[in-house]
Amino acid sequence: MLSFDLVISGNSEQIRPRNWQTQLIQLFRRRLLREGDSNRDLLVHAGPGAGKTLGALLSFQAMKKEGLLSRYMVFCHRNSIISQWIESSERIGLKIKSLDISQEQGIPNGIDGLILSYQSASRTNENFIRNLKDWSSKETLAIADEAHHLGIDPEEPEGPVWGRTFLDITKQNRIRLGLTGTPFRADNLAFCSARKITLPKKDELIEQISPDLCVEPKDLIEEGDVRPLEFHFLDGFVEHSRPDNTDKEFSSISRENRESWRARNLRRAISFSDESSIALNLLIKAKKKLEKTRNSHKNAAGLVIARDIEHANAIAKILKENGDNVEVVHSNERNASERLANFEKADSLWLVSVDMCSEGFDAPRLRVVAYLTTVITKSRFIQAITRAVRMSCSREQLENVPRDPSYVFAPADPVLMEYARSWSISKPYLIRRNNYLDQTTELFSASSKVCLPLEAINHQAGEIIRMRTLELPDFLKR
Repeated sequence: MLSFDLVISGNSEQIRPRNWQTQLIQLFRRRLLREGDSNRDLLVHAGPGAGKTLGALLSFQAMKKEGLLSRYMVFCHRNSIISQWIESSERIGLKIKSLDISQEQGIPNGIDGLILSYQSASRTNENFIRNLKDWSSKETLAIADEAHHLGIDPEEPEGPVWGRTFLDITKQNRIRLGLTGTPFRADNLAFCSARKITLPKKDELIEQISPDLCVEPKDLIEEGDVRPLEFHFLDGFVEHSRPDNTDKEFSSISRENRESWRARNLRRAISFSDESSIALNLLIKAKKKLEKTRNSHKNAAGLVIARDIEHANAIAKILKENGDNVEVVHSNERNASERLANFEKADSLWLVSVDMCSEGFDAPRLRVVAYLTTVITKSRFIQAITRAVRMSCSREQLENVPRDPSYVFAPADPVLMEYARSWSISKPYLIRRNNYLDQTTELFSASSKVCLPLEAINHQAGEIIRMRTLELPDFLKR
């Protein structure tokens, strides 16, 4: 194991890299010392809570001490994430400067790193390129945070600009590091810093993204780096009237295999139509679980993913009527990103969000997630539920390994349940036409044919279903 002795605010702190971070440092060393190696790109796939930011910075710091690199540039997709990189850099004694190209800023001397957003980088000009001359050398490490945003379409040279801009700026750098927690795209594009391999599948050749280092959530759980997740799915029957109102049909949420009916079931399941609604019962059970969790984790909080602003306000109203302090955040608010960033230090019991809590949102006190939206893409679901896997330094000292689980509550939609069964397993990202639609269709077909191994533990307004599958760690099988 490598260790780094650091001094922060006059206090000595020792940071011991996690196992996978040590592997990354060794991977950097091998790649940089190998003569004539033309492969300049490294891709790391590691889920939320793995410590991708710190892993990248520790790797650079180690290579700088060995004289293999001298500076680093970070590109990220949101301005709100810039502060996290700055804080992590300062934590280990690295000097980094945030750069806004639109303000014609000069690059100061005596710094180790630069950081800018993809959007800012896409507005490059000749003056900026001249200023960046010393940083476009082989002594510089280029880091692409959440690299899957850097889509490249070889058939559309005038297509997505972020990927092309990143390649143009970093084309002289000795090595480029791509970091991603969700190595797949709905549009099937390949992305920068990704190694592509060609494989035969049935009667066709397919391209697949192959990360240089893959850190699976199940491994992080076993190491105690992140929390496990325990899933509770609320099942029930949805009543459907025929167009002529002559008869009614009832459809089970968990066993419906007709796609249009499944979608209608989910829309009905997340609505707060009356006191017996599935959404209301789900929210009550999530609230009770959070109250119980706070007995041992005093500042634990909950996250609710809402469908839209009106839906979010309805959820917040219910929680407030029950005496809870609630923060509602959606993208239409000017200060949404700031409020989101401050949530970890706030005293709100619940965060109700519309399309905001995704990559880069770091709040280790989140322990309960209620998924109440009709958006069921795998990326959105995984991003939402993994907000609750992060560990804070203070909790790491208090909890044994395996860590205490966080909890996910959702309607028993068969597609969501299938995502839950495999969330801790990393699957390859295939590059092919209509890949996303094909995967969704195959997934839905598979889930409709196979009876999922579920255990019903409550038969009141609906059944809460706890997932018990081979993919989940043994210590969740209680």
